[in-house]
Order: sequence, then C-alpha cells, then structure tokens
Amino acid sequence: MKYKILLINPIETDLKKELHDLNARGMNVVGATNVEEACRLLKEDGLIHAVLTEWEVPVTHEGEFVLKGAELFAEFLMLRSEVNLFLYSSQANLPYRNTGGELNGYFYKKEHDYDDIVRKVRSEVINSKNRAPFFEKLVEYAKKAKDSWHTPGHASGYSLKNSIWARDLYEFFGPNLFRADISVSVPMLDSLLHPTGVIKEAQEMASWAFGSRFTFFSTNGTSTSNKIVLQTLLKPGDAILVDRNCHKSVNYGIILAGAEPIYLSPSINARFGIFGPVPKKTIISTMDKALAAGRRLKALILTNCTYDGLIYDIADIVRQAHKRGVKVIVDEAWYGYATFHPHFYPSAMDAGADYATQSTHKTMSAFSQASMIHVKDPDFEDVRDLFMENFQMHTSTSPQYPMIASLDMARKQMVMEGYGLLCNCIELSQMLKDNINSLEKFKVLELDDLISDDVAKDRIRLDPTKLTIDVSATGLTGKEVERYLLEKHNIQIEKTTYNTLTILITIGATQSKLNRLYLALENIEKMSTSRKNKVKPSENSVFLKLSQIRFTPRFAFYSDGEFIQLREAANRIAASSVTPYPPGIPVLVPGQLITSEIVEALLRYRDYQIEIHGLTEGCIKVLTAEEEETLTSYGYAITDL
Repeated sequence: MKYKILLINPIETDLKKELHDLNARGMNVVGATNVEEACRLLKEDGLIHAVLTEWEVPVTHEGEFVLKGAELFAEFLMLRSEVNLFLYSSQANLPYRNTGGELNGYFYKKEHDYDDIVRKVRSEVINSKNRAPFFEKLVEYAKKAKDSWHTPGHASGYSLKNSIWARDLYEFFGPNLFRADISVSVPMLDSLLHPTGVIKEAQEMASWAFGSRFTFFSTNGTSTSNKIVLQTLLKPGDAILVDRNCHKSVNYGIILAGAEPIYLSPSINARFGIFGPVPKKTIISTMDKALAAGRRLKALILTNCTYDGLIYDIADIVRQAHKRGVKVIVDEAWYGYATFHPHFYPSAMDAGADYATQSTHKTMSAFSQASMIHVKDPDFEDVRDLFMENFQMHTSTSPQYPMIASLDMARKQMVMEGYGLLCNCIELSQMLKDNINSLEKFKVLELDDLISDDVAKDRIRLDPTKLTIDVSATGLTGKEVERYLLEKHNIQIEKTTYNTLTILITIGATQSKLNRLYLALENIEKMSTSRKNKVKPSENSVFLKLSQIRFTPRFAFYSDGEFIQLREAANRIAASSVTPYPPGIPVLVPGQLITSEIVEALLRYRDYQIEIHGLTEGCIKVLTAEEEETLTSYGYAITDL
C-alpha cells in the first residue's frame, strides 16, 4: 500500500490492539495518543492520507488540555488540508455535536468491525484522491488500437511513422503521444466544451482538491483563463481595480470587455528593479474613492504571489473587498500549489476569493498551456451561462487531449504527494540559499531586501521556492551571468534584472541540479572581475516609472493610430500594448501616456536584449491628434479619481 493511515487513541493499550487488527488486514497504520504526536507525524510523513481519530484527544502526553470535535479536526486540516478525516469513536450521538462539516466518515468502536473500516477508508482514499479518471480513460482508449477515420490527420501517427521526411517527429515523441492525440469525435473521452463524463469527473475531483465550488480545465494557459473570467464579470463601462504589475492577458481581457481599468501602483524596489505588491492602504483607499466617485466597480484582480515570490495578505484583502461588494480575482499563475502545504497557506480559494486562475504547467506537472480556473463566487449561478459562453469563445473546439490528461494527473500527484514534494522544495531551497550565501559575490535576497517601506506593515511574505540572487558584487550584469550559466554550464534560469537572477525551485528540482547550479556560480565568481557595486539604484529605477491612463483602453486599441519612431514618442498616447517578456508585464497599455522616462526604459530594455512585444522595427503605434480629440468628444477620456 502506497499510503498510510494515522490512528489516534489516547488509551495506549487500546491503540496497540487497534493498530494490530488494522495492520493485519493489509493497512499501513501508524498511531498517536495525543494531538502533538499526531501533528508531528502529519508534518513528517507525507504518505499519511487518512486520519481516524477519537472525538476528544489530549493536546500532549500529560493530558492537561484537550481538543475535541470541530476544533480538533481543524487542527489537522491546517497542517494537511488534503487528508481524509474519519471519526472513530464510542460517541454515538453525532446529530447533537458540531463536527465542522469536514468529516469523510464515521466508525462506531463498539461494533469492532475492522473489515468495514478497511473497506470504507480504502474506498474513500482511492475514489476521492488516488485516481485520474480522464487519464485512465485516455490510456484505455489508446490501447484499443481503433482504426481512425476522423481527425486529427496524422491518424494515430500513421501519417508519420512510415514517412521518409517526417518520421523523426514520430520517433522523437513516441507512439503513445500520437495515439492519445485524438478527436472530439470520441464519445468515451467526453467534451471539454460540454463535459458530462470523465472530464466532468476529473474537474470535480480538481474542485475538491483545490477547495473551489467549481473547477474548469483550460488548454490555452492562464492568459486565456484570465480573459474568460474578466469577460464574465465585466461589461462595457464597468470598472475594475487592477494591479499594474499584472500579466498582459489581464489588460487584453479588459480591452475585450470594454471596461475601465483603475490601475493600482505597485510598490517599487528601485535598487533591484522589482515591482512589489500593491500597498494594502492603496487598494482599500482606491476602492473607496472609486465607489464614492460613482464608478461601476465590479472586481479587483491581483497577482499572488508575484513573479518574484512576494505573497499578499490575501485573506484580509478579500474581506475588505467583499465588505464593499467587490468580487476578487486572483491570478495564481505562480502559486497553484499553495493549498498543499501549510507554509504557503492560504491559497486564493482558502482566502475566499471569488475566482482564481492557475498555471498548472508553471508550478506543477501539467504540460505547457495547461491551466485551471477555480470558482468560489457565491453568485456564480447568475453568470454561469455567460461564463460558459466566454469559455466557448476562447477554447478550441479541438482541444489537446494529452494536455487535459496532464491536468488530471497533476491534480492526482499534488493530492497524493504534493505535501512531501513541497517539503522537499523548501528543504532544497534553504540548502541552496545557504550554499550561495557562502560565496563572496552572490547573495540570496531576503524579504526585507525585496520589499519597500510602503508595504513593510502589510504582512507580506516570501515564497521560499523563488530565490532572487544579487549579482552586483561580481561586476557582471544579471544578463551576463545568465549567459555564462547557459553557454558554459548548460543551466537555464527563469529571469534577470540588471543586477539579479531569479530561479524557481519546482517540484522537479533535484539535489544534483542544485549542486550543479552552486558549482556554476562558484566558477563564475572565480572568473568575474573584482569591481564592486557596478549597478547603482538609479540604473534600475528608470525601468519602473509608469504613467497615467488617458483613454479607455478598448477605444484606444481599436483606433487606427499611426506608427512613429520610439525615440519620438514622448507625450503621445499608446494605441497598443508594449510588453517586455518575460514576465509579460506591460510597460504601456492602449490609452496610456508615453513619457520620456518610458521611452528611455524601453530603449534600455532593447539594448539589454530583452524581448519586447509591441515594438515593430523600433516603431510604436500611437493615437493621432485627431483620434485623441474624437475620443475626448465621445467621453472616452479617463479622469483621475
């Protein structure tokens, strides 16, 4: 058996007998006599997936204090939200007791029916967690070796495997990928656009795992997921509070919806060229100003955690927004695993957010583009038809079935071993941090190094699986260190600023890869120059100056505009987005004033060899003077709050 059961009984002699009887029936059961011991086992052993507990358990071996009922169950779920809880007790009058609604079952001790316990626990763990229904059905279908007289055209790979020109593709990916790449014409594999079978079941299992009311699989990334949610909640003329540090897909969703963005300026770390969280006081005061000004404020969207691993006090922000009748959307592209380890709690769903979009491919084991939309909105039934219409609008009628299977399996993996994998990530992260800090010219930045004073009291936390490394003392830029890592040491990192590197410790990290990165940095340190403090704060600060939005983005976007040289664009209005990538955070959106500082920043980005979306051969699209006058006359100019 791959999983374990934790049995809790304060009476040690009874516990030993129960352990013997259950283990004799093929279960792998470990025991505890108090809450402290049980919590230690839950923390240390990621294989524990079910807990059988008495109604009342002493906190420690001395037994001076006890936890009981809902309070006891909550203690265990705070450590491991994915475990199944069963009451195993001589207490029979459950209808009169508060269980908290978290129990998966009940066994009456005086019946001594150990076979019933084995059967029910095994069934609950396997049926609720240790299955990947869509993946299993896809494998079953692929093994049937049916003749294909439908799309796709490669017909299970037959068009490729005997080709003298294209056989390499078949041999590289292997036969199973092509057998699994099938058409929506196969009824047994359900339809992503109208799920009634195994896709529906897989999404329901994901909903349970991530703590949502509903979960939807998305096969075009969180970029598309954001657009679906925004177009559902916003109509032309509605307003939304937007973290200016958001992904470009959020701005595109706002353009499609015809909404008015009210941008929230993030905190800024000029020394390291990093956008931080939006100050909590800015979020709350801007909400109040927008509502007082009569804006049709419908939603707030935040990115949590940020690209650099900074985590909002999201539960309090959700509470503040809901008090004002504002829906909360959380882009959790970089934080999808948060529900599977207490170090990262709370996830957006745990915090009560209405919607969360997750890049399952970024932080878990799904294929690229595989994403999930989680819904907890109590009013979702009112907009469900519109949501599904938007889902249909943005989802291919020929979705990639292996991608759906990877979402199903990623959920299963995180439920069954996510806690242990994340424990390993945290351990590896601390080890790598200690190793890097032992070098003279590299330093892993701490939370206080990354945040600015305006969010110092906002209860911001730092995700330990995202390490930002200061390279200033090497005399090299972040981009130069990145190039050495790639070309000399065959190591690819996530991103750079002028004087930092960012690396991700994912669930696929290994000790070998960790040590190879350390040795590579040690080698770069040895060959680097001895110059100190080459990068001054002013060298990064130019990248961070943003400007106001003058016109509703939708109408600026659909203007004809004109292309001019970037160097001549100061004081004009952007007619398209301009986005350095990665991470995909726009410097300009349609309707935004282009300042001389932004022009300088974009030129610096270009010289720094960063990929920039929205520039065409050094030219940028701007509104004409006539278009500015027309948009103003039509009432599409945006006034400050």
